[in-house]
Amino acid sequence: MQPAIVLGSTHATVKHESFEGQKLIIVQPLGVDHSADGAPLIALDAMGARQGDRVLLTSDGTYSREVTGSQATPARWSVMGILD
Repeated sequence: MQPAIVLGSTHATVKHESFEGQKLIIVQPLGVDHSADGAPLIALDAMGARQGDRVLLTSDGTYSREVTGSQATPARWSVMGILD
């Protein structure tokens, strides 16, 4: 699991079928000191996070498959929760 901040959302005109109806957001992973930890990522968001929200990401493929309902989804990162 990785804390991150939501930078915004994105759209794809051509995408994998498992992404149909899914919200894609751009997130900046954060380190222990709350500074940027690597490059921004695109993640699936089933929680309804908005720009500026702090979220908890997971790279668990099982969770991505559950969110998309597809065993063949290429999704790597998903939002597991919104942090207070």
